[in-house]
Amino acid sequence: MEQSKKRRFEPELGTGAGRAAEDEAESGTALTPGDNGNDLALTPGFSAEQQIDHIIQYDALQLPGRCYDSDTTAPVSFYISSLAELQSWQPFIQDENFNRAATPLAPRQPLLQCDRPRTLVCHDMAGGYLSDRFIQGVHEENPFVFYHWLYIDIFVYFSHHMVTIPPVCWTNAAHKHGVAILGTFITEWEAGAAICEAFLENEETFRAMADKLVLIAHFFQFDGWLVNIENELSLNAVKNVPGFLSYFRSSMQQAVPHSLVIWYDSVLETGHLEWQNELNQHNKQFFDSCDGIFLNYNWKEEHLKRMVTLMEERHADVYVGVDVFGRGDVIGGEFTTNLSLELIRKYNFSAAIFAPGWVYETLEREKFHQNQHKFWNLLTEYLPIHSICTLPFATSFCQGFGKNLYRNGMVEAPGNWFNLSAQEIQPLFSDQQLDPASSCVKTHGCSEDAWNGGCCLLIEGLVPATRSNVSVRLFSLQVPSPPKVFVAFVYKLEDGVKVVVNPELTIRPLSQCNSEMALTVDVLKPLPLPEDNALVQKFIQNCAPWSPEGWTTSFYLLELTDCILQDISVNITRLLKDQQDVQFKCRIGEIKVLDIARLRVEQKPVEKLTVFDISWKKVPEATDQLYLSATLQWTYPPNTASCFKIYSRGLNYHKKQKVTDSQTVCVGRTNANLYRVVDLILHHAPIGTSRHVEFLVQPVTRAGFALPQSACGRLTVNYAQSPGTDNVQ
Repeated sequence: MEQSKKRRFEPELGTGAGRAAEDEAESGTALTPGDNGNDLALTPGFSAEQQIDHIIQYDALQLPGRCYDSDTTAPVSFYISSLAELQSWQPFIQDENFNRAATPLAPRQPLLQCDRPRTLVCHDMAGGYLSDRFIQGVHEENPFVFYHWLYIDIFVYFSHHMVTIPPVCWTNAAHKHGVAILGTFITEWEAGAAICEAFLENEETFRAMADKLVLIAHFFQFDGWLVNIENELSLNAVKNVPGFLSYFRSSMQQAVPHSLVIWYDSVLETGHLEWQNELNQHNKQFFDSCDGIFLNYNWKEEHLKRMVTLMEERHADVYVGVDVFGRGDVIGGEFTTNLSLELIRKYNFSAAIFAPGWVYETLEREKFHQNQHKFWNLLTEYLPIHSICTLPFATSFCQGFGKNLYRNGMVEAPGNWFNLSAQEIQPLFSDQQLDPASSCVKTHGCSEDAWNGGCCLLIEGLVPATRSNVSVRLFSLQVPSPPKVFVAFVYKLEDGVKVVVNPELTIRPLSQCNSEMALTVDVLKPLPLPEDNALVQKFIQNCAPWSPEGWTTSFYLLELTDCILQDISVNITRLLKDQQDVQFKCRIGEIKVLDIARLRVEQKPVEKLTVFDISWKKVPEATDQLYLSATLQWTYPPNTASCFKIYSRGLNYHKKQKVTDSQTVCVGRTNANLYRVVDLILHHAPIGTSRHVEFLVQPVTRAGFALPQSACGRLTVNYAQSPGTDNVQ
């Protein structure tokens, strides 16, 4: 097979291309009755749009080492370790397109640029680039995941490599929640000093460095940089730092208008390395040249007081560092990190929470989620939230991992998996104390069961005897409502629980759009539509196959005028009238809030599906099997699909389970317009015979509807042994 030629990509930095928010919802023609193309396994066959003939060769495929795992050829995220490597980097599409984030930064309220205190999380996990480096996911039993996105504003992926490019799965997850994500440029110790002397020699050299970092951020679609110079600087080098930061900042904002360049508190105006733990006259010139400063961790309350007297404005641009490990002479840390946050907010500064992965690195992995919940629940009082601003709103609460992969309540692919790009919109997690005694409602993720993806949302607690119901707020919205809103709600109660579960929507008048405090708020408790309602039937048809065994599904229609959707909650009401506490455990499988005009799904077809970088391997001790790896690529209209599912037919085994020739299995999903198939086990093709494997690429809309086969890309690879090829023995 002829290899595709590598094309160099030169982005137009002034345009911010690819950054537009996903503000176009699905529209178009409805699915035709009986077109259950989503039920791939039940379809008697699909004809391939393309046929590729390929002769098996066992020569090792040469792929760029930094972009692909050397053992499997699976695409991986990478970093840059040296000045020479950075200077030689060029954005080659074919090598590095897997690493480009496919999810634009979602709009949010309030805007990141507002002057309220912000929350930055700096992720420092055992050097970084662990299982999260596998772009298409990996099999892992107890992965680290982050899901408190609505409580934070900025996420920094940190490592001690010179240029840390955030793994694309983190960028996709952060952007989905309206959170900006930054890479890290770091120099340290003697080697770092040599790098700084080289690029800070003069204006020409520091502009060249800034231009390269801007190009990297724009190409990989993340939102800026943390600049961390932790080494001594000569007088010549340090006098060029403000010019470097100023030029770097302005260039980033031209390329990515919402971007940030943040300086770490380390070097003084003299060039000496001396952490200040505050903003003062020794480091203020660096702060004045960029978007903010990340302070070192060994501060005391008097440092915060001094900064208040020093500053007349830009309080929110000072990120006071908090080391969750509690190293050094710090306030708080570990499960007392809330003490640090309390003081920081007292003086109206932003917070930079460093290494919250402490709960994963130091405590029992099997109890990670309980400890994660405990840690963040202690902080939520000090973490202002932001709101979701667009429809369609759709989430099944998947956190990007699972014990199985589910589809409409049924297991689609068994086995543990981890892929942060698959994470869906996460709610506001908190423990809600209902009375001073012991009544508490807890909200957290659950991977024991799911509707779609790998997790559902578990709400458990009790309705106390003093109340008839409990309302649990899940999401904050700021969405101007369309005239008619369709709500789909999927949940499951444990047997014997005597409660009724319904969604609640809070609205306020459109005239209060810019008001911080809503003067008039209405809580809507709509009645469910009958199952034979035409809108319900259209929704179910879009979701085919539909067999929600064990799950309860309900649908609602709201007719609204000149209002804003403000909150989504779940109301749990007792059935019994007696004065007793009623315990409950409710799994929320999915919530969708859709403009009724967008229930019609446009069938935009996958086009130009191609395959390249094909490689074959022999399966040890199996004469009738061989491994296939190959890259699929296609075109599809931008900002219309939330993801693509990849299916295949013609395998021997999948995930160690034998499958029939006619069985269609899900081999993966991707947010981009390409996917690397890795080590599919196929039937061996004896010399003189030909076999084939079929691939299908299925778009999933932003409203979560998987499109039918008529819109899917289809390709068949016919493969055979060359007469001169070493046969599988």
